[in-house]
Amino acid sequence: MSNAKAVSDASFEADVINSEKTILVDFWAEWCGPCRAVAPILDQIAAEHGDKIEIVKLNVDDNPQTAMKYQITSIPALKVYKGGEVVKTIIGAKPKAALEADLAAFI
Repeated sequence: MSNAKAVSDASFEADVINSEKTILVDFWAEWCGPCRAVAPILDQIAAEHGDKIEIVKLNVDDNPQTAMKYQITSIPALKVYKGGEVVKTIIGAKPKAALEADLAAFI
């Protein structure tokens, strides 16, 4: 479905919180239509801006602890982490241009 690396409750701290990179986490679920719609857009952004931002995916159904910790109540939820902190939150599917505008500070 997506080229993005999958992260889990178990790997979240190592893959996201302790990362030196700027990481965008796509909180999603298999049954979520808007999540499926945004996945190819995120793949395009990753291909074009992978040197500046890494995109990973966390399935909220399979990883409820992390989803609960970050208060994910609507999906898709995109959160940008820098230095272990959430620096940007984007809720809902958007066209590529809108997502790139939201992420302009990071890409």
